[in-house]
Amino acid sequence: MKILETVIKMMLKIKILFKVLFITCFMTHPSFAEKISLSNISDYINELKMVEADFEQINSDGSIDAGKLYIRRPGKMRLEYEAPNNALVIAGAGNVAIFDDKTKNGPTIFPLKKTPLNLLLKKDVNLIKNKMVSEHTEKNKNTFIVVQDPKRLSQGKIKMVFSNQPILLESWTITNQSNQKTKIMLNNLREVATIPLYLFNISAASKIKN
Repeated sequence: MKILETVIKMMLKIKILFKVLFITCFMTHPSFAEKISLSNISDYINELKMVEADFEQINSDGSIDAGKLYIRRPGKMRLEYEAPNNALVIAGAGNVAIFDDKTKNGPTIFPLKKTPLNLLLKKDVNLIKNKMVSEHTEKNKNTFIVVQDPKRLSQGKIKMVFSNQPILLESWTITNQSNQKTKIMLNNLREVATIPLYLFNISAASKIKN
């Protein structure tokens, strides 16, 4: 009887051990990796003071453009497009200006607050307090968030993708009220010591373009 009891106890211990190993392996599988918290994403964005990157843009018609990105938070962004596009987008002084060589009547200007870019460029990003995050998911070691102002649904939404380790902004996709999507994919995003303020001066750019 003692031998039988000993064998049963050993089998129970082995069974428990296998359960522990199974649960450990199951929970550490990549599909169960933890998404970055909204608090940590907010902190990361707020710490992005001055950065540069190369970018590729996938337009709603499937065409692709490329160029150089400059961000000087809060409130300032510049997208310089390479030929043959040669377009220029500047966010500064509370506005977003789109310069297009095909248009000779000057830039198209929108208030920054009425665009999804404001959710990335605003001074104090707090994704928890503002309650603007409609999606928050994780896949393949990336965290995805969709941000939209519930009071301004007609202004569209922005989907941002972050690598988890380390936290790094990889791309964003803007969807307008007509459900047209424009995706910006970032390459070699890097912090810099300074970015000249004139790069975000819409009036100065208007004079040069004209």
